[in-house]
Amino acid sequence: MATVAFLGLGVMGYPMAGHLKTKGHDVTVYNRTAAKAEKWVEQFGGRRAPAPSEAAKGQEFVFACVGNDDDLRTVTTGAAGAFESLEKSAVFVDHTTASAVVARELNAIAKAQGFGFVDAPVSGGQAGAEAGALSVMCGGAPDDYTRAEGIIFSYAKACRLMGPPGAGQLTKMVNQICIAGLVQGLAEGLHFAKRAGLDPDAVVEIIGKGAAQSWQMDNRHKTMSAGIFDFGFAVNWMRKDLALCVEEARRNGATLPVAALVDQFYAEIETMGGARWDTSSLIARLERS
Repeated sequence: MATVAFLGLGVMGYPMAGHLKTKGHDVTVYNRTAAKAEKWVEQFGGRRAPAPSEAAKGQEFVFACVGNDDDLRTVTTGAAGAFESLEKSAVFVDHTTASAVVARELNAIAKAQGFGFVDAPVSGGQAGAEAGALSVMCGGAPDDYTRAEGIIFSYAKACRLMGPPGAGQLTKMVNQICIAGLVQGLAEGLHFAKRAGLDPDAVVEIIGKGAAQSWQMDNRHKTMSAGIFDFGFAVNWMRKDLALCVEEARRNGATLPVAALVDQFYAEIETMGGARWDTSSLIARLERS
């Protein structure tokens, strides 16, 4: 059993912290909205702290899963941030999907203060978090990763060190680039099938046994055809992630024409009122006419 803190109880962090507690770890939670933390404690036990610094005090591991770079800086290096009170033997594990820049920045601060830092964004969505079946891609020093890996597997089905600090965030960018293209392709295929007079379910049943198969096809084609877009990972969050991808591509010289185009399509979804629809809603812009 480890003593851990978890900062951020959103749709991902809430169940992830729950898995830590049910696996036997001693868990203290912090959330910007205190009522959410109180609800978590009522459900799982453990303790609630009023500030990140209080949550982190005396912990072996501190985990975070917040919204973006600015949110992450707030809970780490901001007023009453976790970095104020972390022990030199502790490891901070960041599950936020953020930039590689902020990962390297926070790692440098952590090293200067004497504790470990691992950037560890996740893939698998709300369903994966609730099932404890996330894929976790990590960046950091091997020793820090090795210490944290077993704890991370409390809610992961796969976890791997991808390289030095920032490598986890860069790998998550690859994940989002691939998803953007896959979902747009699936949206176009389903839209084409309908316009061609085909039964989309029958089409997917047969092509899903061949080279076109994907997780998105298996899990989203029926709801996409039905216009149901309430599966957790929202369009405005995907746009945040794609902006990180495009920004990083400007630095490393990569060319991302499809990712940039799909980001524009998601912007159209936002104008349609779909900012909180899930990412499979790309089909909605094709079928609005």
